[in-house]
Amino acid sequence: MFIATNRFQIREGREEDFEQVWRGRDSYLDEVPGFKQFQLLRGSTEEGITLYVSHSLWASRDAFEAWTRSEAFRKAHSRAGSPEGVVAGHPKLETFEVVL
Repeated sequence: MFIATNRFQIREGREEDFEQVWRGRDSYLDEVPGFKQFQLLRGSTEEGITLYVSHSLWASRDAFEAWTRSEAFRKAHSRAGSPEGVVAGHPKLETFEVVL
């Protein structure tokens, strides 16, 4: 199993705007071989920033990497932006191999 996450720093007070983008977008993940699960996690708010993490579970690293090269990925990310002023900085991708 393989986990891919993206960390997002969202300006305090704009959390609902960010969540609404995720609720309304087409991810096309159900079309992708090896995709298992997706969650959007909301963390704590500190110094005016709320942490969010997108968390996806895959059958393997190869399945995840194939998705990043797929038409489904291009379609899902073609209109994936948040409204101006919501995100503070760029998301940070982190990947993990499940060992236990």
